[in-house]
Amino acid sequence: MTGLRGTLRRTRWRLSLAATATTLLVIGLGMTVAGTAQAAAGCKVTYATASQWQGGFTANVSVTNLGDPINGWRLVWTFPAGQRVTQAWSATVTSSGDQVTAADAGYNAAIATNATASFGFNGSWSGTNPAPTAFTLNGVACTGGTTPTTGPPPSTPPATTPPPTTPPPTTPPPAGDAMAAVAAMQPGWNLGNSLDAVGADETAWGNPRITEALLDNVRAQGFKSIRIPVTWSAHLGGAPSYAIETAYLNRVKEVVDWALADGFYVMINIHHDSWQWINTMPTDRTNVLAKYNAIWTQLSGTFRSSSTKLVFESVNEPQFTGSSGDAQNATLLNELNTSFHRIVRASGGNNATRLLVLPTLHTSADQPRVDELVATFNTLNDRNLIATVHYYGYWPFSVNIAGGTHFDATAQKDLTDSVDRVYNAFVARGIPVIIGEYGLLGFDRSTGTIEQGEKLKFFEYFGYYARTKKITTMLWDNGQHLGRTSFQWSDPELIGQLKSSWTTRSGTASTDLVFNAKASAISAKTITLNLNGTTFQGLRQGSTDLVQGTDYTVSGSQLTLTASALTRLTGSRAYGVNATLSARFSQGVPWRINVLTYDRPVQTNATGTTSSFAIPTQFRGDQLATMEATYADGTNAGPQNWTSYKEFDRTFTPNYSTNVITLTSDFFAEVTDAKPVTLRFHFWSGEIVTYRITKSGSTVTGTVG
Repeated sequence: MTGLRGTLRRTRWRLSLAATATTLLVIGLGMTVAGTAQAAAGCKVTYATASQWQGGFTANVSVTNLGDPINGWRLVWTFPAGQRVTQAWSATVTSSGDQVTAADAGYNAAIATNATASFGFNGSWSGTNPAPTAFTLNGVACTGGTTPTTGPPPSTPPATTPPPTTPPPTTPPPAGDAMAAVAAMQPGWNLGNSLDAVGADETAWGNPRITEALLDNVRAQGFKSIRIPVTWSAHLGGAPSYAIETAYLNRVKEVVDWALADGFYVMINIHHDSWQWINTMPTDRTNVLAKYNAIWTQLSGTFRSSSTKLVFESVNEPQFTGSSGDAQNATLLNELNTSFHRIVRASGGNNATRLLVLPTLHTSADQPRVDELVATFNTLNDRNLIATVHYYGYWPFSVNIAGGTHFDATAQKDLTDSVDRVYNAFVARGIPVIIGEYGLLGFDRSTGTIEQGEKLKFFEYFGYYARTKKITTMLWDNGQHLGRTSFQWSDPELIGQLKSSWTTRSGTASTDLVFNAKASAISAKTITLNLNGTTFQGLRQGSTDLVQGTDYTVSGSQLTLTASALTRLTGSRAYGVNATLSARFSQGVPWRINVLTYDRPVQTNATGTTSSFAIPTQFRGDQLATMEATYADGTNAGPQNWTSYKEFDRTFTPNYSTNVITLTSDFFAEVTDAKPVTLRFHFWSGEIVTYRITKSGSTVTGTVG
């Protein structure tokens, strides 16, 4: 997500200097420069430019020892055209002007006779990029022949980490492993609004510092993967190296290492940079690409030897400003994704086969965006790639606008269509998909933007449907779900429904609210059960079972609460919730049903200002569902005037403790002066209350019905 989650689609490394290249490998790989190296009897060097782009290139170097075995080596060459090494792997590279020295990385210090050691690096160039023509290994020219040597006896170089018992893999695992790995990542959780916060540090958006205890608790909840969004923009040096602050990079690595130690699959990315500076790529392509490549070059070096459970995601919610349209957007995103792929793969080590995640434009599941990503996958032809999209529900339902108060057939079809598109494009072809973020854009607001039962039905169905399509899902959590220090869920019903959906289905119902008007005699009430493959087992209040035939009846999927039971349950008929029932099913979690007493809400006249206009409202046990706004001629008033139904919480919000409904400044910003507006407040009981307002400058007058 971009922004603070409420906004809708939202040790410094100096790579060009000698001290830098050493720092890069010491920090990133945990290795030190080899000790005194012995002379080589003869050697052969193969230097190949694996790929080249404007201002940059990747080179692979192989050193073959043609003489006696050596233990510890230094290869020296001089660049002929001012090139510079910016990042290296499998060797410690230092530079002095045009002269470059590559020393073994510890684990590859020993080269037997006729054996080869290899390393690689990314470099920069301008003008031309010719290959070096002369190399020396431990002071001996590499001519392809041998000469006698009387060098010092072999020595074992020190290493800060134990050398691997086997060399890093160089070939991809068998086809299907990526699908299996992504399946093992289900379910996933986002550590949102922490390292992705735009500001000085991870607390800038109000969350506390990440702790090992937090990650331990997330793991204990049953989550198997964790997405750690990271925003880098405030922690980068200037061009051309764009060095990441050492302290910040170390902090990211610390959190990643904690998560890996917990057994998580871990995904890191470039996050809010997508809308901070990457989005300017249509008009600033060279600088954007240079900065983007520099970040991934550094991250590839840092995490090159990290567990294969670490996954890289190229960029979060990619977007472009000022482009010529879809075709250019697709071209630019393809360039970012392929550049990311090239840099990571060329860095070697575990990155040679590391799982890489590529997004669609905006991480949208719309068919054109999916087709564009399919084309990139076809070109890269890499079995260790994962496609990703995000899903925040059918938009009118997700934010409660345009009458989208229910998880109805339209909202469900949007969900199934989105999942089906990525399934058909990728999963059906053996390419795994991760829905890297999911949720509802308004469901975490405290005022009830999304009604609780409708919210739970969405999450029950989403979890079930994604599971049937073999898609891994990662819950977006910016701190509103799992307390970062209390380790308690703010909505136990939500986490209960989520956990159930990971393995089975739960029964739900057409509503979780049964209203009884205080002004009327109590009558029987019927709701429809959504069995979802379960069987209904009964109704319970607390630990007491209600009696079928007396308290309720069931006919097919119709559950009827009798008048006598409702009379007993409502007691003195105080406004609000009088009783809570649990509908139990053969599997999954129970469905809560609140029994309420209400009367038609009452509003009174008021005056105020456009900055925040409060309508006095006696809710009398009822709950607000939505609001319409129209002018006398029937046209729609306020923002999003393509619909009469305004966006909950953005334009209006109820406060049940202070008994007001507030109209926001955003609403009045798009209301015509001196033109009366009729408001129709829809309540969950079915009641509709009419109110009229008139704006005059910054003054607002409101009158009842």
